[in-house]
Order: sequence, then structure tokens, then C-alpha cells
Amino acid sequence: MRTIILSIITALFFSIHTNAQTLNNEISKEGQTPYLLGKIDKSGLEGENYASWFTKNHKDYQPNTSITSTIASELKSYSITLFMGTWCGDSKKEVPRLYKVLEASNFPMDQLTVVALSSQPGMYKQSPQHEEAGLNIHRVPTVIFYKDGKEVNRIVEHPVKTFEEDIQNIITVNDYKSNYQIVTAVDKLLKKKGAKGLKKKSDKLLKTFEGKVTSMYELNTYGRILYSTNRTNEAIEVFTLNTKLFPNEPRAYMSLANTLGVSNKKEEAIKVLEEAIKILPDNEDLKKNLETIKSN
Repeated sequence: MRTIILSIITALFFSIHTNAQTLNNEISKEGQTPYLLGKIDKSGLEGENYASWFTKNHKDYQPNTSITSTIASELKSYSITLFMGTWCGDSKKEVPRLYKVLEASNFPMDQLTVVALSSQPGMYKQSPQHEEAGLNIHRVPTVIFYKDGKEVNRIVEHPVKTFEEDIQNIITVNDYKSNYQIVTAVDKLLKKKGAKGLKKKSDKLLKTFEGKVTSMYELNTYGRILYSTNRTNEAIEVFTLNTKLFPNEPRAYMSLANTLGVSNKKEEAIKVLEEAIKILPDNEDLKKNLETIKSN
């Protein structure tokens, strides 16, 4: 019995020790800027490679205390998951501010989970344990609010107003709409109907969002996430929709054509670029892209 108990204690010790080691894991390679990857906390962000931006931006931000005092009580009934990148400019700006607002609201930090994502090819906006899987994390930072285990709402990339005001809306009336609503709509449609469903609904989406999407990068970045997580057919439909929303953007066509090309759909890729050159006959990037695909 004593041997069994000692074995259990030893296993628990090593389990706890291993888990402790995984927090604030730093990736440091020669010639590259170090970055945090996986679950982290504030102490990781205050480390020597991140304090230059975290500490300064945290100190400089002054929350609206009239709002933080108002939201403090109700906010405690939520849990929050934050996805960020220590390599990301928006994360460097917004994450210290979020921490400052949560601290001013006396939010229990054991109810905050922070996950640092990668920017590396093959792991783009992913973590080693894939906490982001299935959550439509296409921009960082993304702040997800949960109550009773269910997502209530999220703040994507940056607040619509301020963190204080956005959070107040989310935990009260909750008619809050985050940035990148077209991605939200497309993601929901893909989950329900798949790539074929998106193709059928593309005209309706065009009517709904035409003139309301600020940049072709909204869907382009989302399409990259889909492709990097082996959802290639869905990525192709997203890139196709993007060419319709932004018919004068060469990069929209190239993203579609290149994805078709690496998916053994060379003839379709060539057709996309040839049609794009008819619309934008003076664009050299399109012509070079076409030559590359033809030669492969």
C-alpha cells in the first residue's frame, strides 16, 4: 500500500511539474525574435522580451473607472479566454489595455485563460494544444466571454469603442457586434452547410455585405486559416467570394488561384488569373503569378 501511495504522489508531482513548465513557454531560435507559445499569464508578458511594450502600454492606459466600477460585480460571473500573439502589433497595443481594465474591475484572474498563438507557417494562429480549434480565431487578439460554459460574445482584434464600453454592452444588453461580421456570418454558414452551402449563399452574402467590408484582407486572412487547418474546399469558396466582393483587388485573385494550384486544380487556377487579367490588364503581379502556375 505504501508503495502504491508513493507512486501516486510521485506521478502527481511530475504531472504538476510538467504543467508548470508549459506555462509561458518561449520559442527562441537563432535569427528570429523570441515569442511566447501556448498558455501564458501576465508574468510571461512582463518577461524581458515583452516588457518593453506590455509594461508601457499597461501603465499608459487609464480605464474609465466609472464604467469599471459599474461592471465589476456582474463581470465576475463570466470566464474569459484571450487569444493573442506576442508578435502581433494589435496584441501589443490591446492586451495590456485589457489587463488594465480587468484589474480595475477586480476581475478574478483565475477566470482568465490566455493563449499565445504562433505566426509560423504550418502553425499560423494556432497553439501546440490547439485551444483555438473550432473557435474561429482568425484575428488576434480575440477575447471570448463565457457564462455557464457558453460563449456570450467576443471582441475581435480591437474594441469597437473601448474595452470598458464593449464589455459593459456584452454583460448587459448584449447587442454588441464585433469587428469582421462577414467572417462571423461565413463561419456560421460553413459550420452548418459546408463549402457547397457557402457557394449557394454567396449571392445573398454579396447583397448583405457589399460596401460594408472595409478590406479584402477580412476574408483573405480567414481563408488562410481555413487552408492552414486543412479545410481547403472551404478556403477556396471563401477566396472565391472575396474576388466577387473585391473585383479590383489583384491579391484576392492570386489567393484563390494559388490555393487552387496547390490543390491540383491547375486549369481552374489558370482560368481565374486569365479572367483577372482581363479586368486588370496592366497588373504585372497577376501576369507573373499566371506564368508561375503555368510552369509548374
